[in-house]
Amino acid sequence: MKKGFSFLSIVAAAALCVMGCSKSGSEETFTVGFDASFPPYGFISAGEYVGFDLDLAAEVAKRNGWKLVKKPIDWAAKDAELDAGTIDCVWNGFTLTEERKTQYTWTKPYVENAQLILVRSNSDIKVAADLNGKKVVAQDGSSGATAMEDFQKKQQAADSTFAFADYKKVPDYNTAYAMLKTEAVDAIGLDSAVAKGYVDKSKGEMRILEEPLCSEVFAVGFKLGNTELRDTVEKTLMEMVADGTCAKIVEKWKAETKNGGDGIDFILK
Repeated sequence: MKKGFSFLSIVAAAALCVMGCSKSGSEETFTVGFDASFPPYGFISAGEYVGFDLDLAAEVAKRNGWKLVKKPIDWAAKDAELDAGTIDCVWNGFTLTEERKTQYTWTKPYVENAQLILVRSNSDIKVAADLNGKKVVAQDGSSGATAMEDFQKKQQAADSTFAFADYKKVPDYNTAYAMLKTEAVDAIGLDSAVAKGYVDKSKGEMRILEEPLCSEVFAVGFKLGNTELRDTVEKTLMEMVADGTCAKIVEKWKAETKNGGDGIDFILK
């Protein structure tokens, strides 16, 4: 009896020691969930994950002594990732809406954005109402999809005959853009900076409709109730604004016109 107790005590003590050493010896990580096909905010270039939002996150992590982990996610699965704890936040052109205020814990907005409609330059679509009878695509789980669906409902309320010939939601913007180029669809609903990047790359083959579907703001989203981490990130961001670091990151990405960097409208002050 006594012998068995001693053995169990030794095992328990060893386990506690291992757990304690692992915890104290490991570097604290900051895992950011992002869409890897969303330039200029987060995308793949030369085999590396880069982007405006990732640069901001990297500086926040550096100042807090955290190791930044860049985790590309399926945008439609962002809620599941947050709930499972596989990511600490969603930081990648994440739209703050009234509805989402009750679903996530947010930083202050840092970018002003718009949802636009991208079409081929030779298209007969001149205004949004011309989407009647057209094939439309948007990214699943995105604000572009919400804006496009809201637009269709609004049009149908005024004219019951209004309808897209087809409406698809795809996992990422690269897929949507490929569909537009090959004429599988007639239009994409998407974020302004992404749209501007595609126009620049297209060398005249694409254009943006003048009137936006809607205007919005981006913020960093955390699991609902995680105010401690939110406060730390927000405080660090404000310090970066005050010392000019954010301005330098904005300037760097605005020069990346081929990736839509000139479409970044940074508003955090």
